[in-house]
Amino acid sequence: MTRRGRFAPTPSGPLHIGNARTALLAWLQMRSVGGTFVLRMEDIDKPRSRPALAEQIVDDLRWLGLDWEEGPDVGGPYGPYVQSLREDLYEGALEKLRGDGLLYPCYCSRAELAAIASAPHGLSSEGPVYPGTCRKLAPEQLAAKAAVKPPSLRFVVPDTTIRFDDAVFGPQVISAAAGGDFVVRRADGLYAYQLAVVVDDAAMRITDVLRGDDLLDSTPRQLMLYEALGLPAPRFAHVPLLVGSDGRRLSKRDGAISVAEMRAAGTAPERIVGWLAFWSGLTDKPEPVKAAELIDGFDLARVPREPVTVTEAALRELSGG
Repeated sequence: MTRRGRFAPTPSGPLHIGNARTALLAWLQMRSVGGTFVLRMEDIDKPRSRPALAEQIVDDLRWLGLDWEEGPDVGGPYGPYVQSLREDLYEGALEKLRGDGLLYPCYCSRAELAAIASAPHGLSSEGPVYPGTCRKLAPEQLAAKAAVKPPSLRFVVPDTTIRFDDAVFGPQVISAAAGGDFVVRRADGLYAYQLAVVVDDAAMRITDVLRGDDLLDSTPRQLMLYEALGLPAPRFAHVPLLVGSDGRRLSKRDGAISVAEMRAAGTAPERIVGWLAFWSGLTDKPEPVKAAELIDGFDLARVPREPVTVTEAALRELSGG
């Protein structure tokens, strides 16, 4: 079976070098094994997503020397490759979960959820640990709340242990209940990322997911959904992020590190790729290089296992070229 990988950016901000590094690594992973590379726009959060930014991301990726066999601009057998056009699939997944008794309505307000977060042991890396408040409500209580406000939908987390082998961080053993029942559709009708990414990756036959390690802790939730929906799970590789001098991860809202701005300043794509390769442990020096020239020597084992600091001096040198 041909391996299939993907890059799935959110068009709520310009492509920054942290995103570009993840795209490069995911692209190299597939190109090094003769696999298929897929581009998907994760615009499920409609209020924050912008079509113009999606077009800019596509343009920036191609400018960097990355290409794909399937995507929003070229089509493919498993399209559409834009999440906002795939909502019927998400609703179908909810219907299955509902039919299997794995969903329940939640009427908790933001204030109540904030109180949960402020309580001892009330936070996980995925946010507030939901104690199952609405899961315990009697039918008459649910009916009374339903008359006042629309609910979100929560997934019933099983009391089990999730095990998976990450290609970067190795074997993972996590209690499924540690994060509590989680939302799969918000009260405003928006489908949650956890649900959409599982449905889309399965429908698009994705076999390998390479992404930032900020999403490592969301993997158990996704694996629970894969199992509940009877879908095959991909192999995961979570790469440590690029961080600034302050130790905080680089943000797409930091315009100083956007690919578009460096393009406008005259920085060559080979220069950016060279630094991305250097920060990924693929080269010894940040020398200009084309993305295609990195394919033969690509080895995921060379990628650092700790966050990589991007200094202000490095950014000045990169932007100054």
